[in-house]
Amino acid sequence: MTVLVIGAGPVGLGTALLLARRGVPTIVCEVATEHQIVGSRSICTQRDVIDIFARIGCAEELLDEGVTWRTGRTFYREHELVTVNFPDPGGAALPPWINISQASVEGRLLERVAAEPLVDLRWGCELTALSQDDAGVTVRTSQDEFRGDYLVAADGARSTARRLLGVDFPGESYVDKFLIADIRAELPFPNERRFHFDPEWNPGRQVLVHQCPDSVWRIDWQVPPDYDLEAERASGALDARIRRITGDRPYEMVWLTVYRFHERCAEEFRVGRVFLAGDAAHLYAPFGARGLNSGMQDAENLAWKLAYALRGWGTGTLLDSYHVERRAAARENLRVTSETMRFLAPQSDAEWAARRDVLERAVTDPGARRHINSGKLAEPYWYLDSPLTTPDGGADDFPAAPGAPRPPVAGVLCPDPPCLLPGGRRGRLRELFGGGFVVLADDPEGVRSAAAAAVGAPVAAYPLKELDLDGAVRSALGATDRSVHLVRPDGHLAAALPDADPGAVAAAVRRACGGQ
Repeated sequence: MTVLVIGAGPVGLGTALLLARRGVPTIVCEVATEHQIVGSRSICTQRDVIDIFARIGCAEELLDEGVTWRTGRTFYREHELVTVNFPDPGGAALPPWINISQASVEGRLLERVAAEPLVDLRWGCELTALSQDDAGVTVRTSQDEFRGDYLVAADGARSTARRLLGVDFPGESYVDKFLIADIRAELPFPNERRFHFDPEWNPGRQVLVHQCPDSVWRIDWQVPPDYDLEAERASGALDARIRRITGDRPYEMVWLTVYRFHERCAEEFRVGRVFLAGDAAHLYAPFGARGLNSGMQDAENLAWKLAYALRGWGTGTLLDSYHVERRAAARENLRVTSETMRFLAPQSDAEWAARRDVLERAVTDPGARRHINSGKLAEPYWYLDSPLTTPDGGADDFPAAPGAPRPPVAGVLCPDPPCLLPGGRRGRLRELFGGGFVVLADDPEGVRSAAAAAVGAPVAAYPLKELDLDGAVRSALGATDRSVHLVRPDGHLAAALPDADPGAVAAAVRRACGGQ
């Protein structure tokens, strides 16, 4: 068995490494001839995605290098209007955010690939054609022809695989431009996300400032649609723009780019044996950090399902659920980021007037501040309506607003409270996940056996009474002495059952593997 992967960005490499963790070999084809280190690109990595990197085996290196931040501040001119604080969870918990360049993430993943015999990475390998039949997928490349059981297309926004499949990629491309400058300087700002509406040094538009490793600062300016970077550089206006932030402190230019943002989603995430992931499947405006983070969630969602299908533990419905679950996540991300961009880049006089009114009122009216939108930050999606989820009534009145606390109902990512791991080490609950299914209950062994027998797949079991530290696990799950929580290999709750009934648990794991 072999899975072909097109694209050696974070999503393609992550998919290959997650498959290798489950014993599935991959061939990764990348059109570039070597790793290209180009600016910061994606920088904000969310804690639940750090958890995915932990399962891959490179989270510690990313945490050591990355800049941790817990506060986001939003300003209008000289007024601070909104402050969001992510609490410090303490102990072994992961930080809410780290800033680290996409190139550094790719570098750590490439180190893991170099040590992984199940991943065959081919540089300078351009996809030129693909075909598929009932038994597998064949691709022709600039190097050779390859055959695999399935293909994962993670080849970016201009995906060749998506074009060859004929999958539509509808959406919008905005005329507004943004200038990114990565500069190295010693600046007096704290480790925070700082978003400025209409500062005196970019009147009528906005600026976003983030600290990155190695004293690099990422600055995003909104600029006019006719902005000319080379003309500004030649005139000295670019230096003047930067010095409005740095003052007279010395700085070194690391990277410059101008971009337009896009909001798009593929009509199909699965076409037979081919699956679209990451930017090949969806594009979002960058404010909110939903690009790379959601792409890595695509990778984890797909990897376990492909591995289970290849081992005969899952049905066709299991593979179909990738489209169902991850396209729903993409549509939600598009909804959230589209609302953000309507506030950040109004497209009509009426929208501009409405934005000015909100910002002006917010200076003195705290109630108006809830209408300010500088980017709703990335978070995991909830699979309440997935065919793999055993309904438990949690969909009723589910809090779906961006950033709202999610109750521990079937479909959500399992909470991550502190716990006592096997062997007596204090750690996090999610450290137990990522292999097969996991059963959490007071006395789980009987239901574990029933679950494993139902699909033939490995199922681990952990008694809550042995895991719990001061009731933290029981409280986070809303568990009782009779309840059973079934956790999928990607950490999402497949079922939250009120009673330890072996038949009900077996039915839930069958459903989570695509059965009925």
